[in-house]
Amino acid sequence: MSRTAPSTLSTMDDEGPSRTALVTAYARAYHQIADRPRILTDPLAARLLGVTADELTALGRPATNRPAGGDVAEIMRLGVADRPRRLFFAARARFAEDRMAGAVAAGVRQAVILGAGLDTFAYRNPHPGLRVFEVDHPATQAWKREHLAASGIDLPERLTFVPVDFETDTLATRLAAAGFSRTDPAVFVWLGVVFYLTPDAARATLEYIAGQPEPVEVIFDYLADTDEDRAQLRARAQRAEAVGEPWFSYFTPGDIAAQLRTLGFTDLEDHPAADLVAGYLDGSTEFENEPPAALRPVRILRASR
Repeated sequence: MSRTAPSTLSTMDDEGPSRTALVTAYARAYHQIADRPRILTDPLAARLLGVTADELTALGRPATNRPAGGDVAEIMRLGVADRPRRLFFAARARFAEDRMAGAVAAGVRQAVILGAGLDTFAYRNPHPGLRVFEVDHPATQAWKREHLAASGIDLPERLTFVPVDFETDTLATRLAAAGFSRTDPAVFVWLGVVFYLTPDAARATLEYIAGQPEPVEVIFDYLADTDEDRAQLRARAQRAEAVGEPWFSYFTPGDIAAQLRTLGFTDLEDHPAADLVAGYLDGSTEFENEPPAALRPVRILRASR
């Protein structure tokens, strides 16, 4: 591993990025060298993690060719070796970034990334007039800022970090203190977060977003609780709980659509994860026979008004 990688991974024992944030970052980094066509172009993911292309390639080899290990080895394996999951992480980020571009074209000048984790959009932001607010736990942001500095990735002038500890802070208060305008339109990106919240907490956040002036848009992924996938979903939830990151929220597509319409959102776009990936692969037959089990309950939704 490179010089910064050990400290990157050791934060799992401290108060750094979550397992989920690390898996997602490794997936985006490996996607740059392993997958063609490339869905998301992110040249900063590997730099932030402190790994080289050769090191990522080594991690992508079969497990028998890599040292056995505990949590660290499992996180790296999940991030690089699970192709369907890797492609979805790339596709959901691409979808969000495409939608942000559309919002900017419509005149929006504020983007809020909720649970930003190790996302790198703000450091690749191609829209000069777009101000980006990264919202996350203070410890995660401290880790990220340390590694951004170590990797030589500059902090853009139009980026604002918004540390929020949801046990003691409120999103509205912290965003207001950071300079977010509650009276101007905005786009909210909320990826990989909703299922870790209680239904009440998820609804409270959607209510806050719905209070933003038009045009307002939110992009988020969720777990669909359907008869077909319920048993698999429960088994995965047990595994997530076993590593300390339990899931709390599930929705049927109909139920979440009804909630959003009640809040005033009129334009909804809801995609199964496998369909989203296929749409970015230029007619590829990647999931021609059946969606991978890991992706079947996962959906991504865009709501606007």
